[in-house]
Amino acid sequence: MTNIAFLGLGQMGSPMASNLLLKGYRLCVFDINQDAVAELVEKGATPAQTPKDAASDADIVITMLPNGDIVRQVLLGEDGAVHTLSPDALVIDMSTIHPLQTDALIHDMQEKGIAMMDAPVGRTSDNAKDGTLLILAGGTPELVERARPVLMCMGSELIAAGGPGMGIRVKLINNYMSIALNALSSEAAVLCESLGLDLAVAIKVMSGTAAGKGHFTTTWPGKVLKGDLSPAFMVDLALKDLRIAVDVAKQTGVPLGMGQVAETYYHSASISGRGRQDWSALLTQMRQQAGLFN
Repeated sequence: MTNIAFLGLGQMGSPMASNLLLKGYRLCVFDINQDAVAELVEKGATPAQTPKDAASDADIVITMLPNGDIVRQVLLGEDGAVHTLSPDALVIDMSTIHPLQTDALIHDMQEKGIAMMDAPVGRTSDNAKDGTLLILAGGTPELVERARPVLMCMGSELIAAGGPGMGIRVKLINNYMSIALNALSSEAAVLCESLGLDLAVAIKVMSGTAAGKGHFTTTWPGKVLKGDLSPAFMVDLALKDLRIAVDVAKQTGVPLGMGQVAETYYHSASISGRGRQDWSALLTQMRQQAGLFN
């Protein structure tokens, strides 16, 4: 029977730990919130006073904590798990932290002879309760396969994101895009309403176009990701339409900060000679500005 130490029993961690108990794993839990610990103990977990105590008999240590500094403390601090961990144990950080902190933690644990991988999660606390999280596993193929049975007790889908640290990278990009898109969508919705357009009509239209479906799955696969920049919709035409929207927003008093920033990107692509290329060429333009190339 695999022994698991679970460190971090917050809104996500508690239901995740509960699902491991439901699947029959032996669980030792630690959190500074003693009420959260007591709740898991009632379900069959063993309490620990420190991360070091929790890890003493663990085959796998799972961390689900608010930030990278706390992850480092519970793993490598004075009472950290590393002090009692077996060299055969596996550490899985499921927190959402800075990727460079993840890299440093994996390196420092490896320096102490302990294997570590990252496996942040997607979806919500309801999915954590239902055991239907999306698991984004970053680690060697061997570590991912070793962790898979445990991880799949907490999730319904596991994506092997690549090597160590790649799970948190894809989580970061997904969150960045979703969060920024929420702001853009809010701008668009307010612009709809300021122009007297029924938002329900807009939602119906946008749900069937790249506006609602996203460019990753609509415009890009057939164009820029294939290296084809022949115009289906030219950069200059996109810039024209964008400028109309920004101007209308100014006249109606709608904040359109995301749109104004987007205008600078399209303008840069246009003056760089991409005006008659497909609008997906914005990706190529940004790659070049970042020092990356196809």
